[in-house]
Amino acid sequence: MKIYLDNAATTKLDEEVLKAMLPFMTEDFGNPSSIHAFGRKTRSAIEVARKTVSRILNVSPAEIFFTSGGTEADNMAIVQSIETFGIKHIITSPIEHHAVEHTAKTLEKAGKVKVSWVKIDKKGNVDLQHLEELLKNNERSLVSLMHANNEIGTLLPLKEVGELCEKHGALFHSDTVQTMGHYKMDLKELKVNFITCAAHKFHGPKGVGFLYIHHASKITPFIHGGAQERNMRGGTENLYGIVGLAKALEICNNEMEEHQKYIMGLKDYMRERITETIPGTVFNGETSHEKSLYTVLNCCFPNHPDAEMLLFNLDIAGIAASGGSACSSGSNQGSHVLSALGIDMTRPSVRFSFSKYNTKAEIDLVVNKLAELFQVKTTA
Repeated sequence: MKIYLDNAATTKLDEEVLKAMLPFMTEDFGNPSSIHAFGRKTRSAIEVARKTVSRILNVSPAEIFFTSGGTEADNMAIVQSIETFGIKHIITSPIEHHAVEHTAKTLEKAGKVKVSWVKIDKKGNVDLQHLEELLKNNERSLVSLMHANNEIGTLLPLKEVGELCEKHGALFHSDTVQTMGHYKMDLKELKVNFITCAAHKFHGPKGVGFLYIHHASKITPFIHGGAQERNMRGGTENLYGIVGLAKALEICNNEMEEHQKYIMGLKDYMRERITETIPGTVFNGETSHEKSLYTVLNCCFPNHPDAEMLLFNLDIAGIAASGGSACSSGSNQGSHVLSALGIDMTRPSVRFSFSKYNTKAEIDLVVNKLAELFQVKTTA
């Protein structure tokens, strides 16, 4: 038995995405910067992909810049907006992805900025009143807050935060790695300067993403060395990755409503089954559909003599889950998110995350295995 419930870490490549990529791994291999026919064909494929992404997000193709993934895009947005606009103050939260948290701390340590940490509640919601106080009491700021937390799934009210930033003349960057391809985003309606994407979170390939830069917030290059990406990112483009990203995003956009309903049903079903089967389990983060990412369920189980072996025992049983971010060690002790929320770290917390490829039958098998590990009886 092999069951994959760690889709917040990465997702299975869609077969249609692979089909779209294959020609550019074999016969259409030209360098997009070459002026001959081989290069012109691959250059055209990249620009078609850019137009696909921009159409889905309702922005100009000139505002989409392909990167190696979400981490590079986050770093590019934060570091280069500080450099380009001379910003001296960053506002972020203590539960951001390390791509944001570590970048902000590094810039502060170098003496380039002051970092303010906005308050959050026990479910991971940003205190919007405190955010406005920080915006009022500091010089022009860069606000960097993720759309959905990658460990607990709590959603940020993007529109409301964007309006606050605009009101106080701040730049707004949001890491949308967990939500891109899962929610409709009309960036003409959202007051956001920068958003980031990683294709492998929505059944695209690893090693490719993009940064959206609002046309009025153009920054200086982060990587030098060539004229690629309209002089914004040196280096030969990840041709087949870019083609795959666009195809994956297109599929997700076309099938979004269907997949949201299906995956939300899996999450609700697992929460109900765990609640019935393992008394004393609580769920980290927001639980309502409106405030929680539908692909993530973070469970804080009762304490148990073998609690620290829970993930290991699930893995032995062929079940893939996580103790938090895939970027951490896999141990609860490594989760800065759960620690910041004041979660009891002596209890085992496990993140289960779902995709369109999971089934209710898999959920039943996982809950039965959990019941066995926690030595409780199950009727299913």
